[in-house]
Amino acid sequence: MQPYNSHFVMRDEHLTLLDIMERDIPHTEFAFLSTCHTAVGDEETPDKVIHLTAGLQFSGFKSVIGMLWEVDDSVAKHVVKTFYENMFKDLKDGVMDCTKAAWALNRATHAVKKEVPLEQRMVFIHIEISRYLLVKPTSR
Repeated sequence: MQPYNSHFVMRDEHLTLLDIMERDIPHTEFAFLSTCHTAVGDEETPDKVIHLTAGLQFSGFKSVIGMLWEVDDSVAKHVVKTFYENMFKDLKDGVMDCTKAAWALNRATHAVKKEVPLEQRMVFIHIEISRYLLVKPTSR
């Protein structure tokens, strides 16, 4: 299996990770993949396959949220809505801050805590390039 053949099914064609990596997409800060199994690799070789969530991060997205398995549509809708409400709260200069994604996801999954079982809340995962890795080293 070729890891870069992992793909999104679009209306007219597939969009592969390789397609995304080969395009010059400026300002790739954040992606939310609210489709089931976007953060799961191949069952036969789970340590050797790049899943879509990690692939987007490797492609330059600083912060990506994916899903491990199936989740009820009503749960996903509520979590995603609450997530974005938190992400867009207190915007500075109208610009979304992708470093708030983990916090916003945490708030969103806690918002459904009483109504939704744990296995439906923990399906969402967040991966991020640490802002400490993005700092340029100073020369001495």
